Amino acid sequence: MIKFFRKIRQRLLTENKFSKYLLYAIGEIILVVIGILIALQINNWNETRKLRNQELNYLENLRTDLELNVAELNQYIDIRISSIESANKVLEYFEGKPLTDLNDLNFHATNVYIWHKFTQHDNTYQELVNSGNLTLISNDSIKNGLLNLQALYKKLKNEEAHFRYDTEVLLYEPAYGMIDMNDLVKNFTYQVTKGQAGENVTLSRANYEGMLKDIKHKNGFVMAVYEFSIMNSQFNEMKDLCNSIIKLINKELESRSRRHL
Repeated sequence: MIKFFRKIRQRLLTENKFSKYLLYAIGEIILVVIGILIALQINNWNETRKLRNQELNYLENLRTDLELNVAELNQYIDIRISSIESANKVLEYFEGKPLTDLNDLNFHATNVYIWHKFTQHDNTYQELVNSGNLTLISNDSIKNGLLNLQALYKKLKNEEAHFRYDTEVLLYEPAYGMIDMNDLVKNFTYQVTKGQAGENVTLSRANYEGMLKDIKHKNGFVMAVYEFSIMNSQFNEMKDLCNSIIKLINKELESRSRRHL
């Protein structure tokens, strides 16, 4: 092809047809420019397709993380509801309910003592942020939803830290000085596992009667009801936002899928 164009140029020059040669040269330049533009456009299309595929992969991974969050949040909400119920039952004993069942009191008190911090699944989000690829998420609603979810998570962490302090001062510290923790754990484990583990030890009535006279300890259960209720409100808010983002991601993935059909 190059030889073909070169022969045309040479013939035009030898025939002294300068005007035709000039037009030919301009045409050849235009063809080269068009070729370059086409090559650049193809390169842009390939790069855009590559970025789009990368975004879709991130969206799918984000959806997986969010679905895991929803499942975990549901578990934590149920656990906190159980802890609130237990704290209220313990408070009934503080308010004068007859201490006829030490096992019942021990079970509900320990159910409040034992609690776990929630850790969200956000590996994909952290990867997006740390790699600088958050801009790949083109849907602003999804992006803003993820940012708002992180803000809610920080609020929850602050609440957990606050309750941790209250637990140390109002629950753990008094309990360690009044109750035999070995008997407490064995008895609680026995009840939870329905006799498969632990030991059905006889609890000390004097220890628990002393516990019920401690206003500081009572306040620990009061704070448990209050702060677990706040945490559950935050859990529900996070869960609703997770479900909302999942719907946006599903809509985005379906839209992209239809475009490729």
